[in-house]
Amino acid sequence: MLVLTRKLGETIQIGDDIAVTVVRVTPSEVRLGIDAPPGSVIYRNELGGGEKTHERSDLNEPPSRP
Repeated sequence: MLVLTRKLGETIQIGDDIAVTVVRVTPSEVRLGIDAPPGSVIYRNELGGGEKTHERSDLNEPPSRP
């Protein structure tokens, strides 16, 4: 596992077309923004079994809030 330290607003580039940016940091959570090509599938491992949680064709639309 690669562990990196990033500050608010800093970005990690994965390959040529995926960028992960630190959007917000609070004492209890870190919010990340993911820029990826349309149609990319994002998995959240904490849901178990690597279930698909999000696929967007328009990555500029704001994510829905629960």
